[in-house]
This record gives sequence, C-alpha cells and structure tokens, in this order.
Amino acid sequence: MSISDWLRLNRCRDVIQIFIFAEISMAAGSKAVLYALAANAGIALTKTFAAVFTGSTSMTAEAIHSFADCGNQILLLVGMRAARRPASALHPLGYGKVSYFWSFLVALLLFTVGGLFSVYEGSHKLLRPEPLQHPWVAIGVLAAGAILESFSLYGALSEIRSTLRKRSLYRWFRETRQSELMVVVGEDIAALLGLVIALVFVALALFTRNPIFDAVGSIVIGILLIAIATMMAVEIKSLIIGESADEDFRERLVAFVAKKYPQVEILNLITQHYGKDIVLAVKARFRRWPKTSLALVEAINAVELSIRGEFPEVRVIFFEPDISSEQKSRHKAGKR
Repeated sequence: MSISDWLRLNRCRDVIQIFIFAEISMAAGSKAVLYALAANAGIALTKTFAAVFTGSTSMTAEAIHSFADCGNQILLLVGMRAARRPASALHPLGYGKVSYFWSFLVALLLFTVGGLFSVYEGSHKLLRPEPLQHPWVAIGVLAAGAILESFSLYGALSEIRSTLRKRSLYRWFRETRQSELMVVVGEDIAALLGLVIALVFVALALFTRNPIFDAVGSIVIGILLIAIATMMAVEIKSLIIGESADEDFRERLVAFVAKKYPQVEILNLITQHYGKDIVLAVKARFRRWPKTSLALVEAINAVELSIRGEFPEVRVIFFEPDISSEQKSRHKAGKR
C-alpha cells in the first residue's frame, strides 16, 4: 500500500468516526429540545385559555413565556441542524459554532419577549388593577402546568446526567460547552419557577381579594426570566469567543497518549470547542525520533488516528513535532 493510499484510508475512517459521533450527539440534544417543545406547546395553549377566561396578569405573563419558549426551541432545532453542515473552503473547521449563535438569540428573546414584556404587563396592571375572574381555573391550570414542566425538566436532566460527573447543576451550567442543552435546562428551570411564583401570587390575590398581588407576580416572573436569560447570554458569549475543552478531557487525552505512545511527550496542548466538535493543536517531541521523514509522518498519523478513535469528538488535529525548551537552550548555547 502506498503512502497516499494509506493516508486516504485514514481520512475515510476519520470522517466515518466524526459522522457517527455527530449523529449520536445531535440525536441526544434534539431529544431534549423536542421534549421541551412538546411540553411547552401544550402548556402555552392551556395557559392562554386560562388567561383569557380569568383575566389573570400572572397567567398572561406565563402564557407569553410558554409561547416564547416554543419559538426558542424551534430556533435551537434550526441551529442544531445548521451545525451539522460539512466543513467548506470558507469555513474549514466546520459550522459547529453556529449553534452558539442560535442559542444566544434564544437568550435575547427570553430576555425581551419573556422578561421585559412580563415586567411591562405587571407594571401596567399594577397601576390599573383589575379583579380576577374564576381564579380557581387559573390555579388549576398553573398546577397542571407545573406538573408537565417537571416532566420536561426531568427529560432534559436525563440527557445531561452522563456529563455531570459529580458536578452540581450550577457548576455544569457554568462549564458545559453544549449551548443547546444549557438553554433547554435554563428555560425549563425558569418555566417551573415561574409557574410556582404565578401560583403563589394568584393564590394570594384570591385569598386577600387584592388584585395587586397578581400584578406583582407578573413583575417577579419577568425579573426571574431576565436574570436567567442574562446568565445564559454571558455563558454563550464565552463559547462564541472560544472555550477550551474541560480539564477532564485534557487529562484523559494526555494520559491516553502517554500510555499508548510512551515515546511521545506532549509539550503543549491547545483545545477549542466548535459546538460539539473539538479542535486540537498539539506540540510534542519524540523521545526517540524516527529515522526518516517518512517514518516521522507515519508516526504522527498513527498518533492522530488513535486519538480520533479514542476521542471521536475531536474533529481536527494540528500536530507539530518539536523539541523541549531545555534542548532549544542547549542548542542555542552550542551555537555560541
């Protein structure tokens, strides 16, 4: 087999591994988004009926929030589909980061359509309070919505359970590189807390016969949505700028190379996430250098192939053979 044939065979295998990993990861992410979309569609219609029937401001805020969530989940699905496009001459590292753009857009919509509008609606009713009509209908719908939203949140948490690795949910939120799952979990938590808040304030309005509590509930829900949307936007902004793979991945990669190729010492390792894909830049030295340039190329290709086999999320590898800083210093001193 010629060198060119061998290299082509390696590239074919790499493409197959990347394709399989992308399909599995995308399917898992899409599943969580579809769970949330189905739950929010049903909840939004129920809340709308209850808002019209009862005249509750808190219920209106919740209905708007649910419809906004439905639109957000559709945008996430669009972004996940766009991220699957193959690399091109214009985008040689692929379209993985496009999912970050759509996730950021979702955070903006949650901030404006969900948060600011709820605050505006509550402020408006606070100045012109109106009595609730059929408040028990609102309470029943909110309680049912909380149950349905709990199932949606459970589905999203089930998708991320394997990636938690004994971390708290907050720490996972801060460290995850999967923006679509971050958004789904954040929205589900906001929706569930919003339902509980609406339920409490509608109940207060009912038992005190003071409609101001209903208006205050809408404002509190809006502030909650603004806070969670801001947290998501900050995290996604960092992903758009470019974040490295987490420390666990780096440690596993270095340990794998050291165990399988003891003659290779990694001098420097740079990683960056492109959506679910990871781009690697490796600078390494050989403790025992191959005797010919062809042997060096084959050794580097073997290391790259093994890395892709063990870590299918790695899409692109830049491997630079080098010498250590001490060897460079000795070489410079020898020239003097």
